[in-house]
Amino acid sequence: MASLSWISIAFLVIFAFATNILAQWDQSAAAAPAATIFPQGGEGSLKPEQCAGACDYRCSATSHKKPCLFFCNMCCQKCLCVPSGTYGHKEECPCYNDWKTQQGTPKCP
Repeated sequence: MASLSWISIAFLVIFAFATNILAQWDQSAAAAPAATIFPQGGEGSLKPEQCAGACDYRCSATSHKKPCLFFCNMCCQKCLCVPSGTYGHKEECPCYNDWKTQQGTPKCP
């Protein structure tokens, strides 16, 4: 019976230690912004040769990679800007955000 209490105390100590480590890791991950991968900027913040890399990242999470890359690169060449992240944040690039198809839907992913 005494060994059972030592096992439970050891488990609680290990659990508390692991929780502390995970909390510190979560805080350090939150401190590093995603903008370090591709810095956000306004229109004209990219050079034309940077569009391919920015669009590869922008389209990395979609299941429709080929059309995403096609339209993203077309939009980037015109606006010289790609919003940060893999989705949303289009307010960072008004040109990218405001370019619409004939049906009025967004042209840029």
